[in-house]
Amino acid sequence: MLPHLPPLLRQHLSALRMLLVFTAVTGVAYPLAVTGIAVAAFGHQAGGSLITVHGTPVASRLLGQNFALPKKNPDDPHETLRPDPMWFQPRPSAADAGKGAGPYDPTYSGASNLGPDNPALVKAVDERRTAVAAFDGVDARAVPVDALTASGSGLDPDISPAYAYEQVARVARARGLPARRVGGLVTGHVRGRDLGFLGQEHVDVVELNQDLAHLT
Repeated sequence: MLPHLPPLLRQHLSALRMLLVFTAVTGVAYPLAVTGIAVAAFGHQAGGSLITVHGTPVASRLLGQNFALPKKNPDDPHETLRPDPMWFQPRPSAADAGKGAGPYDPTYSGASNLGPDNPALVKAVDERRTAVAAFDGVDARAVPVDALTASGSGLDPDISPAYAYEQVARVARARGLPARRVGGLVTGHVRGRDLGFLGQEHVDVVELNQDLAHLT
């Protein structure tokens, strides 16, 4: 207490003390405590859910990525990436900051923000349907919707089981493997709804392709 100070100044000093206390509690102590608990109880998730090969991080289970053929001209930022038939392909991605990074740019996250009736989106979906059907060797009417539309983040690694199974024949043919063996690998990666009722069944393409690499 500082009774000799004017009331207004005492109020400002009290407010300043409260600001410092709550800054220390909510801005320092609480974040450190939560981080410590997360690292101790969920170390793998807190570290980014990394996938490692021989101790070296190669990907994250939470972030999709391109599985494309090398560019014909690496210095051309306008060259379109071509999907590699030897890998399961993710859904389209609008996460492209430009400068040649291509879709699934980890430095950029976002959706196309195009409405369902937007002519540009309708055209893109039609073009993707034709391209995916030709690439996977299936009827265009059978192409799943997630093969045609991007996720909200543009970095989602999950696809539907239907899209994963659609790609089995193409991947098996490209790798010279029995389709039944590749299909069994997909079946082993089908994950159910979160908590039994949230979301849909899904397949993490990054994890699937990692195990595909070990399979061959």
